[in-house]
Amino acid sequence: MSPETVEITCIACPVGCDVSIEVEGGEIQSIEGFTCPRGKEYAKEEYRNPTRILPTTARVAGGVLPRVPVKSAEPMPKPELEAAMREIAAVEVQAPVELGDVIVENVCDTDVDIVATRDLPAADEGPKAAD
Repeated sequence: MSPETVEITCIACPVGCDVSIEVEGGEIQSIEGFTCPRGKEYAKEEYRNPTRILPTTARVAGGVLPRVPVKSAEPMPKPELEAAMREIAAVEVQAPVELGDVIVENVCDTDVDIVATRDLPAADEGPKAAD
């Protein structure tokens, strides 16, 4: 079996190094192209277990807006993102929604919650009047 080269753009710092990982038989043989120690660790983790924060929206019933922005509370496995989007799309929450409310608990059995990223009042609450 010949070695495979995997190219990754590191996002551990603002530099954005192009990192090359040489892999043989599923094992990392070498990592090149990083300029800081975080880059090497990022590349290893991105190869072995890529994760992402999932930002999207969820439907809201009775709110001043029909959708509320949400995100995964922590990075989740990249292969689960599409299934998580389907699970979130099937949910409709009742207004009012508060920043940090859990919209979907343990999405796709990943132990990651989907949380609201802003307040969304109910339509009948309207904006608060200044006294």
